[in-house]
Amino acid sequence: MHLSNATALVTGGASGLGAATSRRLAASGAHVIVFDLNDELGKELAAEIGGTFAQGDVTDPAAVEGALDTAEQQGPLRALVHCAGKGGTVRLVNRDGTPGDLDLYRQLVDINLVGTFNVLRLAATRMARNQVVDGERGVCVLTASVAAWEGQVGQIPYASAKAGVVGMTLVAARDLANKNIRVNTIAPGVFDTPILSRFSQEVRDKLGAQVPNPARLGKPDEFAMMAQQIVENPYLNGETIRLDGAIRMSPR
Repeated sequence: MHLSNATALVTGGASGLGAATSRRLAASGAHVIVFDLNDELGKELAAEIGGTFAQGDVTDPAAVEGALDTAEQQGPLRALVHCAGKGGTVRLVNRDGTPGDLDLYRQLVDINLVGTFNVLRLAATRMARNQVVDGERGVCVLTASVAAWEGQVGQIPYASAKAGVVGMTLVAARDLANKNIRVNTIAPGVFDTPILSRFSQEVRDKLGAQVPNPARLGKPDEFAMMAQQIVENPYLNGETIRLDGAIRMSPR
């Protein structure tokens, strides 16, 4: 899929993995819609890359539809890279003997899994109206995590949701095959994103040292590079690709 004269929607596009992806897709010729909750960062990045900012929550159908309307004003929507998500800690049994927080579990699954489905279904509907170019109407890149296989203690809602995204990928690719829309997922390991900024450099270095090769945190642009390669390779479909330096997470 070539992105010249097309639009791309990047959710969570104002920071971290999403910001790197927004920059890379813009450099490849796409008009990027930066969809994010953070108004200040979103507008700043959109101005930097010559894109457009759209504010909203991925679980809100009206907000996503609004972002897609904005995208189609710039050209046909050909690519989605869905990076938006949220972490949080839930234990099955708390230290005080009380049961884990069901409301927080539901909230995190809603954001990470239901939000993915919401964005995917709405973006695919728009792509299905496109003219076929070189056998394709569009491509969707989702984001899972190595936690889908090796979730750590306390990650049960996040791991549940990301495992759901992995399970969604092949089914979605098969579902959209007759629309000439591809679906793939990236499952990143430990990346140097703002989520880790609350930790000291020593802690970040220790996290990076757990990665077999290269023994460091992943760079956001390496995620963005993979997203671009998925968009550009027309035979890559229905796959979840671990991007993790061969790490296998420990229980804690």
